Amino acid sequence: MEKQTITIYDVAREANVSMATVSRVVNGNPNVKPTTRKKVLEVIDRLDYRPNAVARGLASKKTTTVGVIIPDVTNLYFSSLARGIDDIATMYKYNIILANSDQNDQKEVQVLNTLLAKQVDGIIYMGHKISDELRAEFSRSKTPVVLAGTVDPDEQMGSVNIDYEAATEQTIAQLISNGHERIAFVSGSISQEPINGIYRLKGYKTALQNAGIEYDESLVFETAYSFTVGEEVYSKLAEAGATAVFAGDDEIAVGIMNGALDHFVKIPEEFEVVTANNSKLSEMVRPKLSTITQPLYDIGAVAMRLLTKLMNKEDVDEKTIILPHNIANRGTTKEV
Repeated sequence: MEKQTITIYDVAREANVSMATVSRVVNGNPNVKPTTRKKVLEVIDRLDYRPNAVARGLASKKTTTVGVIIPDVTNLYFSSLARGIDDIATMYKYNIILANSDQNDQKEVQVLNTLLAKQVDGIIYMGHKISDELRAEFSRSKTPVVLAGTVDPDEQMGSVNIDYEAATEQTIAQLISNGHERIAFVSGSISQEPINGIYRLKGYKTALQNAGIEYDESLVFETAYSFTVGEEVYSKLAEAGATAVFAGDDEIAVGIMNGALDHFVKIPEEFEVVTANNSKLSEMVRPKLSTITQPLYDIGAVAMRLLTKLMNKEDVDEKTIILPHNIANRGTTKEV
């Protein structure tokens, strides 16, 4: 037998109050007598009444729901960002719909349209790049969008990141000061992903130029964001004569490190590794990975706070937010 849906009308009738009073109790409005509130709450509990979020959304023209598009829910970098988003969403009484896009352009557009069909009040997008088709959909929807850990070179949308160019330049300069000249740069797509192709690569080249080291394209590698690909790429780094590597993703970095260890290369004595994301993975492996310290939780939290302002049409001083970074020297670099 199908369970009957309990409505606000049923609660009001049972508690012998108006539907407006039930609504005030449900929404935490203080203008309700304590005795009335207690009676209504007892009825809500007994009938197992759950407010209809869709109906409430239709009445207020808000669903208090935010869509979060994540390229890979299993990647600890993105899950750390999502945690910060969720905590601030909870604080501001927003619900989250998390959608995995599998790093696929077509699926991203599909997922976005599914979220918009659910009348979400805003979108947080995490991804390696914004395709032209996705950008067009963002513009067409008029729903506020904030990027977390994703750069929009045109700065049309709100975004929260670190200064990837400065962080990479600082990292490469440190490896150079440790005596390295053959430093490899390994990342995801350079041609399509601005963080890699514009900012990190520029920082890499600037550090080399400042040290008088010629840029060598044979030391630059584009790979998938994968541990196994990282393992495989180590042989290519060795062939190119690399003695250190900057990796644009923690899984890639762990793969490279394991590839080096499989070849009986001592880390950090013979080969140094620095990664870019400071996810939990960087501290779970042995030796622990030296890394750029991105404040991942804060990036997610600040992105959600920015989105709440945009959704509520509050004044926003700065839509492009850059948070501070540092470098944590752990077990894969020599002591500075």
